[in-house]
Amino acid sequence: MQSAHAAIDFQHDFPVEAKEWQTTSNYLAVLTVEDEEQLIKLITKAILLGIKHTVFREPDIDNQITAVAFEPSEQAKKLTSSCPLLGKELSHA
Repeated sequence: MQSAHAAIDFQHDFPVEAKEWQTTSNYLAVLTVEDEEQLIKLITKAILLGIKHTVFREPDIDNQITAVAFEPSEQAKKLTSSCPLLGKELSHA
């Protein structure tokens, strides 16, 4: 699961934030989007908002972005609020 790669990489990239999350929350949500383009849009917004994140690229499929881990924050929660939980059907509205 690519999200596990992103989460572990986030822990290495941002150890202080990862430790804070582990001790105060330890809540984890695995969300989904339709495709890499949607991930890129989320990442771009995160950059503009200053949300810390780690991108995982899958080397077996031409380094395509397959997952991203965002810092635990209200801004990240708002950014991803329209993303359904993994396993739920995506809305095509």
